[in-house]
Amino acid sequence: MAKLKTVFYCQNCGTQYSQWHGQCKNCGAWNTLAEEIYEKKSTHKISDKKQNHIINIIEVETIEESRIKTNSEELNRVLGGGIVLGSVILIGGEPGIGKSTLLLQLALKMKKKILYVSGEESASQIKMRADRLTDIQNPNCFLFTEVSVEKIIHEAKKLEPELIIIDSIQTLHSQLLESSPGTVSQIRECSNELIKFAKENNIPIILVGHITKDGQIAGPKVLEHMVDVVLNFDGDRNHLFRLLRANKNRFGSTSEIGIYEMVAQGLKEIKNPSEILITKKFEELSGNTIAVTLEGNRPMLLEIQALVSSAVYGTPQRSSTGFDGRRLNMLLAVLEKRAGFQLGAKDVFLNITGGIKTDDPALDLAVIASVLSSNDDIAVSEKFCFAGEIGLSGEIRPVPQIEQRITEAEKLGYEKIFISNLNKIPKRKFGIQIEEVSKIEDFHERLF
Repeated sequence: MAKLKTVFYCQNCGTQYSQWHGQCKNCGAWNTLAEEIYEKKSTHKISDKKQNHIINIIEVETIEESRIKTNSEELNRVLGGGIVLGSVILIGGEPGIGKSTLLLQLALKMKKKILYVSGEESASQIKMRADRLTDIQNPNCFLFTEVSVEKIIHEAKKLEPELIIIDSIQTLHSQLLESSPGTVSQIRECSNELIKFAKENNIPIILVGHITKDGQIAGPKVLEHMVDVVLNFDGDRNHLFRLLRANKNRFGSTSEIGIYEMVAQGLKEIKNPSEILITKKFEELSGNTIAVTLEGNRPMLLEIQALVSSAVYGTPQRSSTGFDGRRLNMLLAVLEKRAGFQLGAKDVFLNITGGIKTDDPALDLAVIASVLSSNDDIAVSEKFCFAGEIGLSGEIRPVPQIEQRITEAEKLGYEKIFISNLNKIPKRKFGIQIEEVSKIEDFHERLF
């Protein structure tokens, strides 16, 4: 009997070794090398209908990618207009955030032949969840509870669906490898087979991916390179809102964002997030301001809350939720150095309401206004909003796409917006007063 060839794979990064080592030389992790039988056989042949040859780029014909429109406008926006035929989409997120719910809703409401493959739930469990989510039943939605990638591809060839959903890639295993499901080699092999099937048959596949405690998709990093689209579904489970972002998109922009709300009937799309994320206050309170931010090409208004109080203990506390803590420290240092505000002995707490996390620099001006408002205990009018970046010398810098921000604030009924005087504003008249400021000192005088 011929001796089977074995190799050692690092279960952390996927590096291959011919013999065992205590530490992986690539990622530095200890005791992560596992021995696996390496015996590869091709499960299906690649079609040789068209012979490839070298061609000049000028001679290549531009063909617009055909897309499948989903029933979710938010998902269509993030994907760049719909699901491209033959593409492979990877969606990752925290456990319980709503990945399976989003995709099951998609399978139930789309008028397409869909194969929903689950390696985590039985068919009866999926049916119970489907009955809870919606009364709409798609007669062309087929369930398959299987973890063998060879069986999945075999059944998919017979069914010929228009879309395949696999929940999740970490539960699948290939018969060619003897390692357990979820290991680096199994994820890589199963992904290879599914991507090959999608490209040959022009059938899009959506893969659900688990994430590690660091927030990265579990498995080899090469998985994210292999697929066409990588989506991240995140949010705070203590809040209702969920954000869908594209970390990679070969067929569209990566700057778009989709917003959902988790309700009893599943995930509900948020058409106008600004109206929901801003609290309707009955009285004006100090420390509350409105920031005009931009997520991709989508303007959105967020409520910033700050609390400045005398430090009870020796070391002042700096805490922020939804905003970068290091940037908050920088803004406080600029306020103290350039504008003369003594905040070094005070606790500063900052919060973006609704559980939203964003890194748009245009929030700086609203954060400064919120901190100054709480420090002076003077309320900022709820009809004011802010959009500006703060530099280290205390200057207020311009932010991109200012016209869209002004238009959104005007549409929601705000009376005044503070922006940098370096922004190039269109000549047309707006129904909102535009206050241009250049320095923090000037901004403080005009605001209070």
